[in-house]
Amino acid sequence: MPRPLSVQLYTVRDRLVADRQGTLGRLAALGYDAVEPYDVLADPKGLRRTLDDLGLAVSGAHAVQLLGPEPGHVLDAVAALGTDLAIVPAGIPPEEFTSRDGLARTAERLNSLAGVAGRHGIRIGYHNHWWEIEPRFDTPEGGVRHAVDVLAELLDPAVFLEIDTYWAAVGGADVPALLRRLGPRVRALHLKDGPGTKEDPNVAVGDGTLPVSEILAAAPEAWRVVEFDACAGGTEALFDALAASRAHLASLAAA
Repeated sequence: MPRPLSVQLYTVRDRLVADRQGTLGRLAALGYDAVEPYDVLADPKGLRRTLDDLGLAVSGAHAVQLLGPEPGHVLDAVAALGTDLAIVPAGIPPEEFTSRDGLARTAERLNSLAGVAGRHGIRIGYHNHWWEIEPRFDTPEGGVRHAVDVLAELLDPAVFLEIDTYWAAVGGADVPALLRRLGPRVRALHLKDGPGTKEDPNVAVGDGTLPVSEILAAAPEAWRVVEFDACAGGTEALFDALAASRAHLASLAAA
């Protein structure tokens, strides 16, 4: 694989509360090499020590708190986790992606964070859901682009994108084509699978509707981050699905 395979820790959020050490140990035992924390202010130094003991890297960190009035201490927490990629995963109203003015405001907000983050040695990224994909805009050439395409054109080069491939598909995108258009702007992928609906739980990567092989080929240098928003069947079913996801991704890398 181009990079170590990571897991978004939101996937195991309930188990982390009950047993952080044991849960992270299970992810390492499954063969994952990295994690992506989702709450950077929750004991970042302690989490880093645990991850170091288990040999797990940090591929990036979700930090919705960056949109608050004091991003400096959030960036310090990101740095304490041992990553230079801080990702805004939510917090911008969905309606901002339905107009060009809203997209311009969103880009200005993210671009302003990029300068602050740069002074901390950190890059800012943005993570999509379906609502950055569903709105379409006409192009001067007579084509149509998703809102995230327009946003990318307005972003400072220092701002990267983490494309959630499942939500992009749910929003109506041809995901490999979207990734090819965005090119090196995409530094990370969220890999999840399922029936392609907003409501249903995820399934193991490779067992759903997404063209996983084509997605990986369209962004070969991006971090691969496995995530489940929900998984049917309880804790053991979730860990089985995580194991199956890793096995499928490893088989694609070996092909």
